[in-house]
Amino acid sequence: MSIEKICGYLLALVAAPLLLGVINRTKAFFAGRRGQPLFQAYHDIFKLLRKGAVYSTTVTAVFRAGPPASLAAVLLALLFVPFGPVPAVFSFQGDFLLVAYLLGVMRFCTVNAAMDTGSSFEGMGASREVQFAALAEPALLLGMAVIVRTTGNLSLSGALQSFASCLTTGSAPVTILLLAAWMIVFLAENSRIPFDDPNTHLELTMIHEVMVLDHGGPDFALIQWGAALKMWVLGALVVNLLVPSVAGGEIAGAGIFLGGMLALAAAAGTVESTMARFRLLRVPQLLVAAGSFSILALILVLR
Repeated sequence: MSIEKICGYLLALVAAPLLLGVINRTKAFFAGRRGQPLFQAYHDIFKLLRKGAVYSTTVTAVFRAGPPASLAAVLLALLFVPFGPVPAVFSFQGDFLLVAYLLGVMRFCTVNAAMDTGSSFEGMGASREVQFAALAEPALLLGMAVIVRTTGNLSLSGALQSFASCLTTGSAPVTILLLAAWMIVFLAENSRIPFDDPNTHLELTMIHEVMVLDHGGPDFALIQWGAALKMWVLGALVVNLLVPSVAGGEIAGAGIFLGGMLALAAAAGTVESTMARFRLLRVPQLLVAAGSFSILALILVLR
C-alpha cells in the first residue's frame, strides 16, 4: 500500500464536506446573495459533535446504530474509488459490485433507523427513498458494466483509469450517454434538485431529509459527513470519466481531479439554481431515462 493511495484517501475524507460549501456558494451567487461561508459544513459537523444526543423511548439499538453503520459503509466504499490518477487504496476483480452494494448498505441502515422510530412521517420518506433507489441503482450498475466491458478490467479503479484510453474513434456517444446517466444518478442519490430539496421541510416534498429528523448531535454529524462522502464517491465516478489521467504525473493529475470535483459541485449548484424541483410523479420518469441511457451505452459497447 503506497503513501500516495493513503494520502488520496485521507484527502477525500477531508475535502468531501467542501463540495457542499461550493454548492451553497454557487446557489447564493445565482440568487445575488453572499451566502454561507465556504467551510460552513465543517463548522456544522464539529458543532454537532460537541452536542449531546436525545433518543426517544420508542427507539431501539437499530436507530442508534444507523448513523455509524451508514458512515462505515461509505468509508469502505471510498477505499475502492481512485483519486484521479492515484489508484484506490484497495482493488480486486469485481470490486465495482462491492462498491454498489456498500452504497446500498448505507441506504439500508438509514432507512432502518427511520423505520425504527415508528413515525409514519419518516416511514413515508423511507418508502420514497427505496422506490427511487430501485430505479437509480440499475443505471449505476449498468454504467459500471459499460466501463468494465470497454476496458476488460473488472476492478473499478483500473477500469476508470483506463476507460478513456480504451475508447476508439466514434465512441463519443458512449461517453455522453454514460455521463448523462451518472449525472442523473448523482443528483438523485444525493437528494439534490430536481429530485429533492435538502433545504426544505415540507411534508409533501421531503425524501431524504425526513428520514433523519429524529437524529441530533453526534448522530446527525455522522449523517452529514456520510452524505458528503457519498457525494464524493458518486462524483468521483463522473469526474474520473472526464479526467482519467494527465501527462504531468499523479500529483498534477490529483490536482486536476480535485478541481474537477469542485467544478462538479458548482455544476450541481447551477442545476439547483436554474431548475425547479420535479413533482414526485415525474421523478421515476427521469430515473428510468438514466437507466435507458446506460442500456444504450452498453448496447453500443457490445455491438
